[in-house]
Amino acid sequence: MFLLESAWSLPLAGLLIGSVIGFAARRYHFCTMSGLERHWYAGDSSGLRAWVLAAAVALAVTQSMAVLGWIDISESFYLTEPLPIAGTIIGGIMFGVGMALVGTCGFGAIIRLGGGSMRALVVLTGIALAALAAQRGLSGHARVALLDPLSLDLNSLGGQSAGALLSNLAGFDVAFPLAMLIAAILFFWVFRDAAFRRNREKLISGTVIGAGIAAGWFATSFISQRLFDPVQIEAGSFVMPLGDAMLQIITVTGALPDYGVGLAAGVLVGATLSAWRSKDMRWEACDDARELSRHLLGAFLMGTGGVFALGCTIGQGVSAVSVMAVSTPIAMLSIAFGARMGLAYLLEGSAFAFMRRHGHSGQPAE
Repeated sequence: MFLLESAWSLPLAGLLIGSVIGFAARRYHFCTMSGLERHWYAGDSSGLRAWVLAAAVALAVTQSMAVLGWIDISESFYLTEPLPIAGTIIGGIMFGVGMALVGTCGFGAIIRLGGGSMRALVVLTGIALAALAAQRGLSGHARVALLDPLSLDLNSLGGQSAGALLSNLAGFDVAFPLAMLIAAILFFWVFRDAAFRRNREKLISGTVIGAGIAAGWFATSFISQRLFDPVQIEAGSFVMPLGDAMLQIITVTGALPDYGVGLAAGVLVGATLSAWRSKDMRWEACDDARELSRHLLGAFLMGTGGVFALGCTIGQGVSAVSVMAVSTPIAMLSIAFGARMGLAYLLEGSAFAFMRRHGHSGQPAE
């Protein structure tokens, strides 16, 4: 009981949940960037379906807990801030390009670091520094001056969630039925593929990660009711928490780590345990200066873009989906577009090669 009333309960809860998520992601090869790349270039949608499965599980479990009164997600920053349309689009594209240059996102970089990748350590350091700059530093001033004024306040229409907007339009609460409908559509698309239904690894990874994100909402909501200090209600993101973790490492401010920092640390612990158990640990470094510069640029784009877009492939792609944030489809389409551009540049020599190849008709050009 004493621990639940201590501020240490937040990072410890994150550490526990993150360890489970990190172990499953490393053990069963969960990677958003790999899923997108294989979907576009190899015709294999199993990785993408695992990602969508995580979002669907998180949505169904989170909304069920909310309707039962177990959690309060109304204070989630995905729902309380004005919709940063320009920042979400520009930031999403930046994040997607950066993700392609690196070959993974912030979450994936932590998973790789657990196996001994020093390239991932470079990427995580770059993301953390860029996120801090975008939130509180030089690029943050540019964000406030150029992008924030273009935000759209939807409070007069009901709020920043699709459920609130539709409920306001209908005149009665339809948030939970809408959530279940969206979840059912996502589950239908995921499981319509017979090969995926037989893929035990992808089924486990998507389910565990989705449930872990929902558990984050429960943990922070539960602990917030027992602490005197304000608690940020969150579930999982791997951009700004990396910056917060860096500050915790290099400075002594008197503030304890929050849930997000604990979650990131837990993912690293879980990934390391999985790599050790599988005898899959080995030191890796950049092959040359060109690869190092590509990773540094990708890290800067992800750190900056992730703050501009209010999240990453886990933050916007799973956590924000679970609260039906209206920013999610904008952010994820932007991230996917940026990733497609980045891959086209790396693999085809031009960032817009995929657009020229398909032409205006959507069919491959002769």
